[in-house]
Amino acid sequence: MKMALLVTMNRALRKGSVLPVLALVACSLLATAQTQPGLESAKPVPPAGNSSSRVVPYRYRTTQLPQRAQQYYALVWGVDSLSVKAVESGEIIRFSYRVLDPNRASVLNDKKKDPSLIDPRGGVKLVVPSLEKVGQLRQSSTPEAGKVYWMAFSNKGRLVKPGHRVNVVIGNFRAEGLIVQ
Repeated sequence: MKMALLVTMNRALRKGSVLPVLALVACSLLATAQTQPGLESAKPVPPAGNSSSRVVPYRYRTTQLPQRAQQYYALVWGVDSLSVKAVESGEIIRFSYRVLDPNRASVLNDKKKDPSLIDPRGGVKLVVPSLEKVGQLRQSSTPEAGKVYWMAFSNKGRLVKPGHRVNVVIGNFRAEGLIVQ
């Protein structure tokens, strides 16, 4: 390949043409860069319409709790993996958590404490509904380490939407700034 390039460049020089020589020099440099180790060729740029390069709006970005907040909830309340999700087409907001220390986490499962979910942006305070035959839509058994527990808040009218930051309050427990997914 290199020999053919040299022969073509030599012919172009004999004819006195400069442009073909420049094009051939550029082609030979590219060929050399691709064949020599240590020299990298430029990576192709994906087209603008590529779906993987789309920018996700800020309100739909999911961020985890800061590391310090995770440590706080683990050390003080004995829980981690706090999450808030809109389920059942947004009619219910599900708050779930994993128990690390059952003694500290017992406040979250206490039947006497009424949980509430507060959305300052929407100006709404949601409660756990109590059904006649089922009771409250929450787990209130004695917590065990390593198990995941949940409670469901009624979101009638769908005022709390995915992307909103909410606060969950159960007795003295308060989880602030959780993002609804």
